[in-house]
Amino acid sequence: MTTLKPGDKAPDFKGKDQDGNDITLKAFTGNKLVIYFYPKDSTPGCTSQACNLRDNYDLLLDKGYKVLGVSADSEKSHKKFIEKNNLPFPLIADTDKEIIQAFGVWGPKKFMGKTKDGIHRTTFVIDENGVVEDVIGKVKTKEHTAQIIDV
Repeated sequence: MTTLKPGDKAPDFKGKDQDGNDITLKAFTGNKLVIYFYPKDSTPGCTSQACNLRDNYDLLLDKGYKVLGVSADSEKSHKKFIEKNNLPFPLIADTDKEIIQAFGVWGPKKFMGKTKDGIHRTTFVIDENGVVEDVIGKVKTKEHTAQIIDV
């Protein structure tokens, strides 16, 4: 779905997290970043993915990664999702889908025999200089950290 590939410069972005704080790509300069796009808060697959990242958060930090989630849900929805699942990383509320579209993860999806537009579950691993190191398009929600670390 996305046209971004390893070696490409990650799109610059600015969004609001669950607490209304501004988050930008530039704020992560000098750090490796895992930015994962997911369809919807509190759904089974999205919860499994977030909890896998939560359960392995210290390992990701030890490997030098910061973690950031993005969906089109509201700040309020993200706050509930974080509190319910004790997530230690911020979630961007991209309600206008600017970041989602910049990363190329919005488009037609098939679900239960019907096609409609939505977010394609995709993770980008970005290096310290804002360059895409890896794009994970076939996310295994319960084993996602292993997919990231195997990069």
